[in-house]
Amino acid sequence: QVQLVESGGGLVQAGGSLRLSCAASGRTFSNYAMGWFRQAPGKEREFVAAVSWIGISTYYADSVKGRFTISRDNAKNTLYLQMNSLKPEDTAVYYCAARPRTTGVLTASSDYDYWGQGTQVTVSS
Repeated sequence: QVQLVESGGGLVQAGGSLRLSCAASGRTFSNYAMGWFRQAPGKEREFVAAVSWIGISTYYADSVKGRFTISRDNAKNTLYLQMNSLKPEDTAVYYCAARPRTTGVLTASSDYDYWGQGTQVTVSS
């Protein structure tokens, strides 16, 4: 069983930055494919960013490309999402997701087996 706990959300003005963290349990974090998704009120959950198990390969949604950076520290069992130049439309609950024993980059929510509880990000205009 994998447990994921997100942190780092909050209220920020447009143009500001936040860094989200996702702490994962388990001894084999290094072979998990990891991703970030978000869900705004009244909308479906959408893909934000994903990273491969080693951290070399990354993939981003067009809406965040150039502003967000996904990274991981396998020694700390932690996934990060650095969010810069935030916009009001980035307001959502952000979730991290994991799929063990997977080497690729996964972009569909159905690809993932484990999810965190989410952390709220609110960007004011």
